[in-house]
Amino acid sequence: MTETSAQYRRPPSYNLHMMSESASTIDVLFEDHHLIAVHKPTGVLTQAPPQVPSMEAMVKEYIKVKYAKPAGVYLGIPHRLDRPVAGVVLFCRNTKAAQRVAEQFQQHTVEKVYWAWVAGNFPEEAGEWRDHLRKIAETAKAGVVPAGEPGAKEAITGFRVLCRRETETLLELKPRTGRMHQLRIQSASRGFPILGDELYGSDRPFGPAAELPRDRLIALLARRLTITHPFRDERLTIESRLPDAFVI
Repeated sequence: MTETSAQYRRPPSYNLHMMSESASTIDVLFEDHHLIAVHKPTGVLTQAPPQVPSMEAMVKEYIKVKYAKPAGVYLGIPHRLDRPVAGVVLFCRNTKAAQRVAEQFQQHTVEKVYWAWVAGNFPEEAGEWRDHLRKIAETAKAGVVPAGEPGAKEAITGFRVLCRRETETLLELKPRTGRMHQLRIQSASRGFPILGDELYGSDRPFGPAAELPRDRLIALLARRLTITHPFRDERLTIESRLPDAFVI
């Protein structure tokens, strides 16, 4: 099995003059006949109803215009990022690719790497977090609960320190499972909330101020995504654009 790396490269045929305003703003990280990966900025939904802006809608418009598909565009969505999280989002351009990639997510063979600025001086250099999480009823939150409680699901994340500053630490996080708000909860429950994440206890803002809570940024970046290409015997690594706040 070979390995391919796609590190923030825009396809040569990407023509801004042909695109609508919404589609022209997307950062295409990887594209072929089966897959398209983009950099999702913070504050944008991965998927939403037709009247709400989303990455799904922008990518569909991009494909519709570039490939002259007026009748409509199929787009499979094997995973999503939370609204305040930036980074790599992968879409599938046909049903067979969608099925094969979805199976990889279900079987936990996809490698996901996140970067997160957390408050405080994190005491360890590397290790693993193991918790049991459960969604809190009638809220958009989840929390840590004892193992064995109804609805509890195990959450496993590997971590290592990338950079230390006086009052904050940059962590590289590798989730082995995909629970709701997993990284946000696991870091906050240890006393190191992700910067800007008021939902889980951060008292420090991140990025520009925002009037609405839904528009506030948090310091969490989906840095890399590695899958097996659905039609080629190779591992494909897609790397996000690195926002200024994460440059070290």
